[in-house]
Amino acid sequence: MIVALALLLQGAAPAVPPARRDAEHGRIVTDTLWSQALGTKKAVVVYLPPSYDRDPRHRYPVAYYLHGLTGNETNWTKAGELHLVMDSLVAAGTPEMIVVMPDGDDGWYTTWNSLPSYDECRRAPPSHESADTYCVPWPHYDDYVARDLVQFVDTKYRTEATRARRAIAGLSMGGFGAMTLAFAYPGVFAAAASHSGELAPLYDGPHPFDGHPVWASSGAALEKDYGRLWPLIYPALGRDTTEWWSRDPGRRLDRLVSKQGKAAVPALFADVGTEDGLADQSREFKWHVEERGISIAYHEWPGKHDFMYWRAHVGESLSWIASKIAR
Repeated sequence: MIVALALLLQGAAPAVPPARRDAEHGRIVTDTLWSQALGTKKAVVVYLPPSYDRDPRHRYPVAYYLHGLTGNETNWTKAGELHLVMDSLVAAGTPEMIVVMPDGDDGWYTTWNSLPSYDECRRAPPSHESADTYCVPWPHYDDYVARDLVQFVDTKYRTEATRARRAIAGLSMGGFGAMTLAFAYPGVFAAAASHSGELAPLYDGPHPFDGHPVWASSGAALEKDYGRLWPLIYPALGRDTTEWWSRDPGRRLDRLVSKQGKAAVPALFADVGTEDGLADQSREFKWHVEERGISIAYHEWPGKHDFMYWRAHVGESLSWIASKIAR
């Protein structure tokens, strides 16, 4: 599993051209918001669709796209070419949407299990990011996205500010974030999509998944499984299985269903590459969802845990999201 999880840090592969580079272009904006939940300012990249500037009365649905571990707010545009894919989809008839891509650090889009030392982070930030953009006094990354960011976007941009017109998606760590946030804030998001997500992070069973999930039995087993990535994970998710289970996407789904019923569950989408070392997590999550009588749009395509795969298939999640919140 250590080799498989190392794919989380894999770099971008050569670009796969979108279908239509001659399409009318939307506009990319880099903005900054103050997050009360984090106690600091954060950057956010916003895609505004082609008609946004010429039709000042029109309002748009919003899709939030979350990055993966060691990523930042620019990944989906610089490495994933999401804006070009969205332009191409719009040219082909897909309804226009605003797409919001926040900076989530290595925060796992959750309230951390332990409070980190802000001063220590500033003295020794991770090698992939500066202290100014990475370190936060209060690691409440769930409220940051679902409350502070949504409020900022609905206030500053011309959105349709209702649950029915709002969705969330992400890749890898961002897939974990999309599902856990959608289940924790069902009144905020009407749909959730995962590309290659950490959707069953305690899974320690057979490969391929055979319908009989096996779970890590201890914190020591989790640390062994995640290897060199452990320092980027345990501050947010904790050091033992009890802490991890409290944040597990499947358990979050179960809690939502038990409290509010199946009708409260957002529409669900997940895909994963057949050569991805995390594929069995998506397979187990699909099984878990369907065992509870809930439908999920699920796909496996050839590919690995890298931006070649995500560039090739982000159009599927964008099209699916548009069908849920923009029609």
